[in-house]
Amino acid sequence: MPTTQISLIREHTEKIKPPRALWVPFELGRPLGVPNDAMFQTKVLVAALRLLDEPTGPVLHDFTEEAPSLLKDSASGWACPLDLSTEAVDLTDMEQLRVAFGREFNEMRSWYELGVKRRGRTTFGVSGLDQESIRDFVIGFLDGSLPSNPREDLPLGLMLKLAADDLKTYYFEAATAQPGKVAPSGEVLADWFWQKTLAAKVLRAVKDSCMNSDDRMLKGVGERLLIPMKHSF
Repeated sequence: MPTTQISLIREHTEKIKPPRALWVPFELGRPLGVPNDAMFQTKVLVAALRLLDEPTGPVLHDFTEEAPSLLKDSASGWACPLDLSTEAVDLTDMEQLRVAFGREFNEMRSWYELGVKRRGRTTFGVSGLDQESIRDFVIGFLDGSLPSNPREDLPLGLMLKLAADDLKTYYFEAATAQPGKVAPSGEVLADWFWQKTLAAKVLRAVKDSCMNSDDRMLKGVGERLLIPMKHSF
């Protein structure tokens, strides 16, 4: 069966040599360009499908057109719909951090729900937990002891990784829910999350808890998978 694909890292595709591949100059995680631009995304898909006309491979073509309207820096006008800068929190006081994070998490809910309604979909749910369970599970690491695992079929370390992914998805989809706003780049969105939210401060505290654990998988998740290297300060 003839196959084709979209490549985000050209060097990898050159080594793997798939039958047909279209390299695109977009950021990782966005193989079709910016979100919610159906016309441009269709153009990318059509270019990839046209490679099926190539009789032999390997074929690697470049899609040289940049994604349109990509907001690359916060000075261009994007801002989270919630003002998260008003509450001073003693980050060494775990109870204060727990309460403040719970409040912030709940304030995100209406924007998250608006985003789901506008998009008609969500990528939240990889952990299999609902929003409240995610919040309570993550908060449970702030007690100085490990929380109960909400899923018996998965090790605690993997469960934490999936819960952290859902937590970030919840915040990202809430933050980008405003109608009429240009979509921020992934870098801008990540900078906002890791620099502005209490959720990020909680994940840093969770990382410390993981690093003090005797659970090797949990320690590995804390060391390598919870916090991106750029934001590990």
